[in-house]
Amino acid sequence: MKTVPPVEKTDAPSDADVASQLPPLKFWQLFCRLFSYTAPYRRKRNWLIAQVILRSILLPVAAWATGAIINGPISSGNLTGIAWSVAAFLLLLVVTNYMFFYRQLLALELGEAVVHDLREKLFAHLQRMTMSFYNEWKPGRLISRMSSDVDAVRNGIQSTVFVSAVQLGQMLIVAAMMLYYDWLLFMIVLSIAPIIWWLNKMFTQKIGDAQREVQESFSRVTSALAESVEGIRVTQGFVREDVNADSFRALVADHSRYNMGVARPSAVFIPLLELNSQFFVAVLLLIGGWRVLRPDSLTEVGDIVQFFILANLFFDPIRTLGTQYTNALMAAVSAERIFDMLDTLPDWQDADDAVPLPHLQGRVEFKNVSFHYKPGRPVLHEINFIAEPGQTIALVGATGSGKSSITNLLTKMYLPASGEIYIDDLEVRRIRSESLHRQMGIVHQQSFLFEGTVLDNIRFARPSASTEEILAAAAKLDYLELIEQLPKGFHTEITEGGANLSSGQRQLISFTRALLADPRILILDEATSAVDAHTEARIQQSMATLLRNRTSFVVAHRLSTIRMADVILVLDHGRIVERGSHETLLALRRIYHSLNNTAAPV
Repeated sequence: MKTVPPVEKTDAPSDADVASQLPPLKFWQLFCRLFSYTAPYRRKRNWLIAQVILRSILLPVAAWATGAIINGPISSGNLTGIAWSVAAFLLLLVVTNYMFFYRQLLALELGEAVVHDLREKLFAHLQRMTMSFYNEWKPGRLISRMSSDVDAVRNGIQSTVFVSAVQLGQMLIVAAMMLYYDWLLFMIVLSIAPIIWWLNKMFTQKIGDAQREVQESFSRVTSALAESVEGIRVTQGFVREDVNADSFRALVADHSRYNMGVARPSAVFIPLLELNSQFFVAVLLLIGGWRVLRPDSLTEVGDIVQFFILANLFFDPIRTLGTQYTNALMAAVSAERIFDMLDTLPDWQDADDAVPLPHLQGRVEFKNVSFHYKPGRPVLHEINFIAEPGQTIALVGATGSGKSSITNLLTKMYLPASGEIYIDDLEVRRIRSESLHRQMGIVHQQSFLFEGTVLDNIRFARPSASTEEILAAAAKLDYLELIEQLPKGFHTEITEGGANLSSGQRQLISFTRALLADPRILILDEATSAVDAHTEARIQQSMATLLRNRTSFVVAHRLSTIRMADVILVLDHGRIVERGSHETLLALRRIYHSLNNTAAPV
């Protein structure tokens, strides 16, 4: 069994904790990793790179052409030359702008393709994570990774990377032209580089840290929103609307404050670049004018005009790059958070020598099994029992006694801290998880239903099942009439989580789904505790059909549901304290007898 060394945590890690553990932003590494996602679209990517190079050349050429027309036919008064030059210039502009449109289109398509693959990979990765991962990560934080972080990466690819590449390419081409025309004036322009480097260094860390805080605060807002929607019944039941609104208002205020933390340095950074550029333009005007006015000067006014057109084309990208810098930081921070999640491995994985489970007989054995969710807080101690094929094992005990933990281990959602679990003489660590789950069926206390029809939800257990097979499963449990009484019968649309159905109706669908799967091992985790007495009586009648010829584990909420069990295990603080049949345990006159007499829910 592959395992990752456990890290002791007292609570779920916050986004701030995660960010503080990350290394400083490494733009080149992040860029290279993101760039690898363009490999399946290399033809589109290569065309886009070619467009970036062409546009980087065409823009300076257009600027050079402007100066050439002024210096040439306009200065000499050649009307024919002016007409032809302007026509050629307009054609160049048409080609340049077509390249701009085509580059934008390719960038949008490539960005969307990369984001599509990135979201798919994130989703598939989350599907493989173990339950301990979901115990630590709140749904809102996961949604934030899949939404705002991925969108920031999309914006970085579509708008920032290739726009910046064009601007940088333009600066290099223009720099070469200026160096050719007047090396002295170019050296003056080049002296701006140390100032830009100093400004960039001064603002990089400040904007980067602020951008991280923005993304982290958005995760907290998303988590609070998801939690509020999920718990709306509790909120309204305890009149917590105003309290929750105040709490959410504080989170939104924090998010706004962090956004301002990005806006303030950005608002200073970009104008500083602008001021710096304007200052150097003024210096160039002063020196250039002095050189033209000197009596012995060979420099013409047209030459200075042409140089200044190029100089403006050199300074313009600096302002654009300053604007893109904040977007680049946002994309880098988001990519860092996404890759951090993708690099988070499950705390355990199937061993390399794990084997597919053959058709089960259904024998289950727990040997000296102990377990904890968090180190130092054991929930099961030295659990030993055997379930023979076809037997029904009932688990009873007070809340927190370890009933559901046993079923979690049985389904391999978690691995025991010590001891072994055998299924048909195969230790669970040597079994491929998916092959085990295919031969198991589970009905929970709160059965989860997906959006879609009743048929879709039942077919979830076996996608290849025909409508006739689904109807036959419902009829076998004597639920056919009850399900057909729904507004559109089996074609009734189910809203998110099955909110438009009663608890009893959801359980009927869940039991039918379990039977359709035809599992060799069946787990009923307090499956009747949330239904009314009439529905429970109806389910009790079908239990014999559902449990027949299957090894079954029934976590009991009401003792009436487990009297027919072959073996009843009574748990107390993670230990099996009594075991036997219903009659045997009553005769002991201990915990089970007390529970039976008081009719207390267990």
